[in-house]
Amino acid sequence: MTDTSKIVRPEIAALKPYVPGTTVAQARAKYGLDRVVKLSSNENPLGTSPLAAAALRAMDDLQLYVDDDHAELRRRLAEPYGFGIEHVLVGHGSNDVARTLFSAFLSPGEEVVLADPTFSLFAKDTALFGGVAVKVPLRDGVHDLDAMQAAVGSKTKIVVVVDPNNPTATRVEPDAFDRFARALPENVVLIVDQAYREYMPPGSLEGTSYLARRPATFVLRTHSKLFGLASLRFGYALGDPELLAFAQRVRLPFNVSRPAAVAAAAGLDDHDFVRRSLETNAAGRDAVFAAFATLGLHAYPSAANFVAVSVPGTATQAYEALLQRGIVTRNGDALGMPGRLRITIGTAEQNALVIAALRELVPAHR
Repeated sequence: MTDTSKIVRPEIAALKPYVPGTTVAQARAKYGLDRVVKLSSNENPLGTSPLAAAALRAMDDLQLYVDDDHAELRRRLAEPYGFGIEHVLVGHGSNDVARTLFSAFLSPGEEVVLADPTFSLFAKDTALFGGVAVKVPLRDGVHDLDAMQAAVGSKTKIVVVVDPNNPTATRVEPDAFDRFARALPENVVLIVDQAYREYMPPGSLEGTSYLARRPATFVLRTHSKLFGLASLRFGYALGDPELLAFAQRVRLPFNVSRPAAVAAAAGLDDHDFVRRSLETNAAGRDAVFAAFATLGLHAYPSAANFVAVSVPGTATQAYEALLQRGIVTRNGDALGMPGRLRITIGTAEQNALVIAALRELVPAHR
């Protein structure tokens, strides 16, 4: 038998594989279901941007390598913020962009300060590059920025703020974030992951406003959620050109496929789809929160397209009970939220199914 300890890096041996949510096929197979509603991965319930889908259907040159510079797409992504293409780093989803930044800036033994719980791949990337994750517990489901500031020390290299936070859907207050950002040493890299920024209410934090005043700041965005392009994988970072030039040195060539780039560009023009998606989410969020109040279930205030709601009994019990009824959610026990489920806001019909199931299950488990 191979002695893996002599081959595999210790940091990798200690990692646990990322476990995605239950798929529709898995749910059908497990319980013999005919209909399954997937509300576990925060996907757009309206599907894919029609303009993006049409652009994909029109493609006929997949034998060609993509233009790896993506100059026109980067120009369009930067333009709304008054930036140029040199302010944009693209990747195979925002996860890929985050890993590129970590590979460029994090050295072994340096610390990464992040919330707990938050998106799990940041801690994994920290371990991957030999860093040390300093996890700061949330306060009432929200980033405790004061405690995170206190955790910054001489070995801190990166601080991560996920806003809205995944898995809790909460947002930080802009004034509190401003104090936090101003207090960070200038040589500490600040990564603001705003994958769900478009869903946030007016007056929320706009991470890009810090790029000019604090160069070592990077803001992550994605087209997976609002534009319905999760399977194509397209994300990007906005940041200081001088620092992004170093990240470009370690970015994998051709890490954004031509279909992803074409669909991402087309989606930017689909204003009707964006409007309908945001309206559907807002109405759905109101409906599920009203139902939670009636049922006596606590949910963190949501600034995203999902909710983190408390359930009677264990999260695992509630997750399985909903799964048996053809509703796929995310088990909070696996996300650092014991006693809660993370549920994507769906269509009116999908939300009604969730509410009806909870009305049946909650009294039975109390």
